Amino acid sequence: MTQPTDLGSTPEIARRGLMLVLSSPSGAGKSTIARNLLEFDPSFSLSVSVTTRKRRTSEIDGVHYRFVDKAEFDLMRAGEGLLEWAEVHGNFYGTPKAPAEKAMREGRDMLFDIDYQGALQLQEKAGDDVVSIFILPPSMQELKTRLLRRAEDSAETIAIRLTNAKVEIERWRDYDYVVVNDDLDRAFQAVRAIIAAERLRRERRPGLEAFTAALLAQEVE
Repeated sequence: MTQPTDLGSTPEIARRGLMLVLSSPSGAGKSTIARNLLEFDPSFSLSVSVTTRKRRTSEIDGVHYRFVDKAEFDLMRAGEGLLEWAEVHGNFYGTPKAPAEKAMREGRDMLFDIDYQGALQLQEKAGDDVVSIFILPPSMQELKTRLLRRAEDSAETIAIRLTNAKVEIERWRDYDYVVVNDDLDRAFQAVRAIIAAERLRRERRPGLEAFTAALLAQEVE
C-alpha cells in the first residue's frame, strides 16, 4: 500500500481531536482500512469495542475486541460505562466510555469501527466531533466472495450477514461520507483525504485565533 503523506496536521496551530467512525456491512473492508489507518497514522487511537460475540481464530482479545459474556456486558450497560451499544447479528457490541472521553480531553483523534446503530448514537452524543464514513462494497456478489474468502464463518452465518448487509446499506444517508471499496488502496486514500480535510476545518482549530492574532501583529520590514 502506498505510504500516505501526513496531510492536515499543522503542529503550530492547536486543534480539537475528532472521532472518526468507519462503518460498513461485514466483509466490505472497514476493519482492513481501520488497521491500515492505525499503521500509517499513529496520531489515531483505536476505540476497542466490547462484544459478546465469540472470538475468531485470527482475533486477539483486547486488540480487535474485548470479548465478554452477556452478564458482564449488561453490567457495563447498566452502569453507563458504554458510550454506545447495539445488537448486531444476535450479538452485542459497545464502546467503553472512559477511553473515549480521555482521548477527547487530551485532544487526540479516535477511531471507531462500529455499525450504523452505534454510529447514530455517537453522532447524537458527540455532534460535531464526529466524522462518519460508510464503506460500500462494489457489488453484493463481491461482498459474498469476500466473506467466503475469509473462511471464518459458517454458511448459515454468511447468509445472515448478506441479508443484514442490505439493511445496513440502506443507512448510507446517515453518514457524512461514502466510499466504495472496489480497490483497497484507492478506498484507503479516499479515507485519508477525508481526514486531511476534516482536520483543517476552521471550527476544529481553536489555535487559529492566536495564530492569526500573532500574524496580524507582525511588522513587515
